[in-house]
Amino acid sequence: MSSEQEPTPTDSDFDCLVFIGRFQPPHFGHLAVIRAALKRARQVIVLVGSAWQARSLRNPWRFDERRSMLRSAFDDEDNARLEIVPLLDALYNDDVWVHDVQRKVRDLAHPEHARLPRIGLIGASRGQSSYYLSLFPQWESISVPLVEAISASQLRQRLFRSEASAIEYLSTNAAHDLPPPVVASLRDFMHDLPFRQLIEEQQLLDQYRSAWAHAPYPPIFVTVCAVVVQSGHVLLVRRTSAPGKGLYALPGGFINAQERLMDACLRELRERIRLKVPEPVLKGSLRGQRLFDEPHRSWRGRTLAEAFYFALRPDQQLPKIKSVKGGDHARWVPLAELEPESLFEDHFFIIQNFLGLPADQRS
Repeated sequence: MSSEQEPTPTDSDFDCLVFIGRFQPPHFGHLAVIRAALKRARQVIVLVGSAWQARSLRNPWRFDERRSMLRSAFDDEDNARLEIVPLLDALYNDDVWVHDVQRKVRDLAHPEHARLPRIGLIGASRGQSSYYLSLFPQWESISVPLVEAISASQLRQRLFRSEASAIEYLSTNAAHDLPPPVVASLRDFMHDLPFRQLIEEQQLLDQYRSAWAHAPYPPIFVTVCAVVVQSGHVLLVRRTSAPGKGLYALPGGFINAQERLMDACLRELRERIRLKVPEPVLKGSLRGQRLFDEPHRSWRGRTLAEAFYFALRPDQQLPKIKSVKGGDHARWVPLAELEPESLFEDHFFIIQNFLGLPADQRS
């Protein structure tokens, strides 16, 4: 018997340890961090990022699916000390994201005695733990040795390359990366429509990348998009094909080689949406412009988006629109109906940036 005993919840040195991750999917590396946290804290708060995002190759599983997979890997005693809650991304505003993390931890952390709780931030040795520390200087930082040879992005590639690839991986190597209940959940997921849609998106992405395989440098694409708002409505298009089939998106597209960014944006509104607003009126309604450059914002690779915010004068009648035949369907959407999981890529956060939409308050 070892002379060094593991701490129990009654002699833990932290009231609460916080672990932030995306868990796409939960693997043994994640479990190692959570188990280390359970040894050192009475309570462990797991904040699941990218909550309420639309399904994509980067975010295949919804929050409730990831929470279920995480809980399935722990017994009832450990689950009683785990708080697993969603965390909405705020890609272009660290202050909004930090406020959401602080608020959730404040509301969930319960010290045993009537005093300020001792809170720590725990994470793997490699990754974003040092970045998180700079955002939360009031919390101590705990580092856990990294579990080598497990990459969530590589796991997703094996699962969505093809149905045959997924079956082979889950039947052979998955046990080295994933706990058995998670493997069982992924087997069940293979029978759902989203699995087939994600395989289709992966095949499209592979074709897209193969077209640029012989380029001397990795390509960087430049696009434009328009945030057109009038009378509490924003102009969106519903995508009719993969990727993101069925999702809403901001109108826009790639720029032509000889075009200025503003001209490209106006062209997209004129040709694809046929927005019945004169160009001088649109230019006079411009209220903001910003480059959106989050490295993972687009499925196709490194893609920069220059967004233009047009605030049209309020009117009882919204301007007429008419989508090009065979193209995406355009419509005016009330701002109150915007949900992150219904918008393509980072378009919800682009709208949020210009309109100041509040951070999601769901728990």
